[in-house]
Amino acid sequence: MILIFGGAFQGKLEYVMEKYKLEDNQVFTCKGDKIEIDYSKKIIDNLEEFVYVCTKEGVEAKEILLENMGKLKDKIIICDDISQGVVSLDKTERAWREMVGRTMLMLGKESEEVIRIFCGLPDKIK
Repeated sequence: MILIFGGAFQGKLEYVMEKYKLEDNQVFTCKGDKIEIDYSKKIIDNLEEFVYVCTKEGVEAKEILLENMGKLKDKIIICDDISQGVVSLDKTERAWREMVGRTMLMLGKESEEVIRIFCGLPDKIK
């Protein structure tokens, strides 16, 4: 598993598509209001959105991912770093920020590689 993270609009998906020579049909973008991930895709993008739905539903995202770790071993996971900036006054937004942190800690430990993207440039962490 490879974990790619960085701020919003920093070129994470573009970096992955170019580096690994992947096509759009190999990307699952987390969105909507369902707790779901298409594990058949090579790239799981916008993981923070999956975590947001989990937060609203009161489900721990990292537990779902741990249960499916076998399906994630060959995946590239992309997540926005939402730990920077002003802490929201909204209770759900704060809980989401914390859950993204817990999820990223677990994924970082489990990943073979961890890469931070800033201004489209990779910084290999692990």
